[in-house]
Amino acid sequence: MTDTALDHRSAALGRRYGTAEADRAAQSEEFVWNEVLATQLAHRSVRKFLPDTVSEGQLRAIVAAASSTASSSNLQLWSVVAVTDRDRLGRIAALAGNQDAVRNAPLLLVWVADLARAGRIAEQNDRDLVNAGFVESALLGVVDATLAAQNAALAAESLGLGTVYIGAIRNHPIELAEELNLPAHSFAVVGLVVGHPDPAESAEVKPRLGVDVVLHRERYDLAAQEAGIAEYDVRISGFYREQGLPDGWIDRVVGRFATPGALGAREGLREALERRGFDLV
Repeated sequence: MTDTALDHRSAALGRRYGTAEADRAAQSEEFVWNEVLATQLAHRSVRKFLPDTVSEGQLRAIVAAASSTASSSNLQLWSVVAVTDRDRLGRIAALAGNQDAVRNAPLLLVWVADLARAGRIAEQNDRDLVNAGFVESALLGVVDATLAAQNAALAAESLGLGTVYIGAIRNHPIELAEELNLPAHSFAVVGLVVGHPDPAESAEVKPRLGVDVVLHRERYDLAAQEAGIAEYDVRISGFYREQGLPDGWIDRVVGRFATPGALGAREGLREALERRGFDLV
């Protein structure tokens, strides 16, 4: 590896994990590096975009990358809805937390767990979609859609575009399904805004939990994570302060999972899934 590549690797790891991980990599000849890894480690959430459109060629390349992801038994239980109409984006934004990133999106990709296509095929073959209601079937669709979305995000960023995931697409799933004309046995999993990043925005690479916190060897060890979590909470708190954001990471976890009502409208997600044809039996 050239000195320039080593410098790029250390800088990328430093931004993602802090100096300790960068120093550890610098001392290891086994830590590999290439352009794909560089793109992945440089990922950041971009919420402000230039007015430039995402071209048809770029969109089709992004979807081709999504189609190239793994799919259980090659069932391909996902679809994606590309939204550029400004009025529709405004209505979707109202359903998704009134986020400007959605309202002003050059392109919004809504990733859908899609068993409707399987249902049409079953109907055309005089069969009933008897297995669509199982939890496993819903998980298959969610996993397929999520894997496709992540491949798409990486592809977009490799083209110099910026992305941000929109989990709030699940805030009002029934209304969103009506807006997008989603058929029964389909469900919007996540949104992905794609566009040309506005260079005036100061979006930075967000630090993550250290490798040794999330990486377990042979068997899971919960207690072994504590030191790494404490170190991370200090590091991410500094990042949040620089970005003008409140709370440390531990406070965010407690706020989301240990505070009644913190999930808001998404607490009714099971009922929404059942109405969309996923009985979760």
